[in-house]
Amino acid sequence: MIKRSFFTLAKPRLNYDLVEPDPKELESIPIPSNLILLLHEPIDSTRQALIKKGDAVEKGEKLRLYNESTEYTISPVTGTITLIDTYSDDFGNTSTYFVIKNDQNQTTGTDSITYDLKDDIASADEYLRTLPGAPPLKILASDDIKINTIVITCADIDLLSTTHQYVASKFLNEIKQGAQILKKITHVPKLCITVPEGLNIQGGFDSIQVFETALEYPSNLPAMILKDHLNMVLPAGKTPEDIGVCFITAEAVVSLAKAYKTKSAGFEKILMVIGKQGTRYRIKATIGTPLRRIFNTFSIHINDQDRIVIGGPMKGFATYTHHYPVQPDTDTVMIQDRDIIPELSDNPCVNCGKCIRICPVNIPVNILVRYIEADQYEEAADKYDLESCIECGLCAYVCTARIPLYQYVRLGKHELFNLRALETANEE
Repeated sequence: MIKRSFFTLAKPRLNYDLVEPDPKELESIPIPSNLILLLHEPIDSTRQALIKKGDAVEKGEKLRLYNESTEYTISPVTGTITLIDTYSDDFGNTSTYFVIKNDQNQTTGTDSITYDLKDDIASADEYLRTLPGAPPLKILASDDIKINTIVITCADIDLLSTTHQYVASKFLNEIKQGAQILKKITHVPKLCITVPEGLNIQGGFDSIQVFETALEYPSNLPAMILKDHLNMVLPAGKTPEDIGVCFITAEAVVSLAKAYKTKSAGFEKILMVIGKQGTRYRIKATIGTPLRRIFNTFSIHINDQDRIVIGGPMKGFATYTHHYPVQPDTDTVMIQDRDIIPELSDNPCVNCGKCIRICPVNIPVNILVRYIEADQYEEAADKYDLESCIECGLCAYVCTARIPLYQYVRLGKHELFNLRALETANEE
């Protein structure tokens, strides 16, 4: 729910939605004939690939591009690879995607390859990175990162979505089981769990510390949870993992519990689809399912120039293809009709000060964006706190001039990272 203040000098209130007291059962999307998997590693034509077009794959099979690859994906179906090609994200970062034509005779109950899972984080990281909820196993398994606190999130990060809350209300026992597995395989001393204020979850969490988060956005963002509940301030340019805290979604914890019980990976992702008229559909779909297949199920017609947003209204990103697949971390998909998409502009800042007043970390956004527009990324970081931004999107929401401030900040951080990486490479 979004509420604008009556007084223009006051801050608008944006509240998270709460899941319904008795939510309906999930609508299941049948496995499509073709699934698309993304792998965060570019194709290198000078190396011999382990997989190629025409290869047969089994459900649960681990797929890597090269012998030395550390990135992998897991096939959610038994079938044949029909295409391997390059994919670029919204910042031009290059990855790889596979199209797998599944065996039309299989069902969601088809047996999956079983794994030799042991009670250690390295074993989990070897097989379970792509579980629904995208558990951060790579981070937890890293020798270079010391994690002393794990925070399980039952509170949704963005507006309009209630995916995490739904999982918490329906799979409480699995969350408890998964939390114990996490503790056993990571040996992390402190486990916490976030529950939104007003969410009625029956049963305690034993030794897990419970944080009740406020309903006002952006209280569920990691930086705000660190500040409000762990008494920690996230340093500029750092991630929670840099200061020893790792966040994991409730769905990822449930997926871990199921994986250790069956010794195999799960592939059914829970997500919310929000149609053009605001109608919400809570579904489960196999990872790799193209969004087009979901839209067809609910008779959602996509016109040219309609906007498909992966994520919520504050932190989501747009994709302009309905072939984009369901990912392990896809919690929300929104469709905006081309006729009602909010217009952005290249108007200059009018210095109304709204972005400064609403910023939860007190960044001088109106000045910061001028430096980003001028490609002065180092100055934006050194003088005007570019790296302190927690990317809540509130500045863009209130901007009188309709400047895409949130997108500017993301671009600024991306370019700053590239500049520093180039400087480091030149020094070596």
